[in-house]
Amino acid sequence: MKADIFTTRILILDDDPFILKLLMRMLANMGFSSVICCENGVDALKLLDDVATRPDLILLDLNMPGMDGIEFVRHLVERKFSGSLILVSGEDERMLRTTEKLVQAHRIPILGYLQKPVQPESLRMLLMKLDVPSSMRSGEGSTRKIYDADTIRTAIDSGQLINYYQPKVRVDTGVIAGVEALVRWHHPVDGMVYPDQFIGVAEENGLIGRLTHTVLSRAFIQAKVWQQSGYELKVAVNVSMDNLTSLDFQDAVVRLAAEAEILPGKIVLEITESQLMGDVRVSLEILTRLRLKRFHLSIDDFGTGHSSLTQLRDIPFDELKIDQGFVHRASGDETLRAIYDASLALAKQLNMEAVAEGVEDREDWELLRQTGCDLAQGNFISRPMPAEALGEWMEKWHVRIEAESLVSPKAGKAL
Repeated sequence: MKADIFTTRILILDDDPFILKLLMRMLANMGFSSVICCENGVDALKLLDDVATRPDLILLDLNMPGMDGIEFVRHLVERKFSGSLILVSGEDERMLRTTEKLVQAHRIPILGYLQKPVQPESLRMLLMKLDVPSSMRSGEGSTRKIYDADTIRTAIDSGQLINYYQPKVRVDTGVIAGVEALVRWHHPVDGMVYPDQFIGVAEENGLIGRLTHTVLSRAFIQAKVWQQSGYELKVAVNVSMDNLTSLDFQDAVVRLAAEAEILPGKIVLEITESQLMGDVRVSLEILTRLRLKRFHLSIDDFGTGHSSLTQLRDIPFDELKIDQGFVHRASGDETLRAIYDASLALAKQLNMEAVAEGVEDREDWELLRQTGCDLAQGNFISRPMPAEALGEWMEKWHVRIEAESLVSPKAGKAL
């Protein structure tokens, strides 16, 4: 576990005394010694308000008398809780998944959910995701840090933003087809800062253009480096709708590709579906011109927006990325499976490549194999990595494909 089990403070909130004792015993057996139990939300909030007892992790029951789990989450938001959450409930998986989405919408880190009766190994697997910053363990800084525009501007200008890359592989053969560039901020004091802590501020303060330019430029240069090393990879870059409000954006992308001496066919521009709302006349012109230049266009997080079919009709996308929320666990969930199947079928009918995001385990991978999905991306394959780590990862991936029988023997020979 990444967290220090001796200093991590855990709060269990459940109205059932038996469940409290059971979870406390499980945590003790795993080595966690700082565990507090509460039977109601009011008492739990008092613990949160005291720096000395504020937890790093909360195991939260949903269905409690008085203040239920949903209301308790609202109070966590009001207090700007920066710890992590695990949902524990006897409710069905669909209800748990809906609540998980709600927590994520509030930007509270959630490790996942557990159905009662809780199995020790399931709890252990979620706790493996726990990473408690030392500042929280020492009682310092109880809120999520917010960076102002000037700090972000300095980060862009001083080269503190770097690209990490997550591989995308072909499901039938295991061949590495490309990577997605994911920006990270190497803060000189705070260490690694993730996009959700600065992209929104950049968009609100007119900095997203400069930020995207930096990410694009470095991604294109890296694509050329890989090409010269013999790696034929497509490099995908996320594009904000704010980038697509200026007709200069298309010219900038074409220029950056030319300067890096990389062919447009090696570049994929990903646009999040939920952003494709309202008047899209300017963005439609930009995207159409980019497609005419042979850049690839991908509709990202498909299924999370409100105008999917209209945008698929009007914008010349050639790749569809099925949102991770409809991929992970879909093999055992009828609702998720129905949405996944429909998305995959739509991509095939429109002659678009289908990419499944959020492939987290072998079950997810096998579902993609069985259903004929084109590409896979997720932590089961690899976490995002610095560019220089890709070569070593590729060697290990080739070995892993054979060792774990991830593709058919005949397909594996294509590697």
